[in-house]
Amino acid sequence: MAAKTPLKPSIDRVQTGVRLEKRLLKVLKGLAESLDLSLGDLLEGIALHALDNKLPFSTDTLKKIADLKRVYGLDLTAADSHRLRE
Repeated sequence: MAAKTPLKPSIDRVQTGVRLEKRLLKVLKGLAESLDLSLGDLLEGIALHALDNKLPFSTDTLKKIADLKRVYGLDLTAADSHRLRE
């Protein structure tokens, strides 16, 4: 007998417009592309992991992120959050 596949939760998505730091957005888009995800799916995953106080990325993915940060010159860290100004 074949194992049952767990059902995926049914959700309703809404379109939203958010403003992000330019280099951060480039890193996120590059990461989403490398993981074959949409930017929205990546952001949902990051948010859901953060709300459960869990790490969203594997060691390999963290290496990809470090490479993308270098490529796009992203030098911001978590310490900079909520302190950025335009």
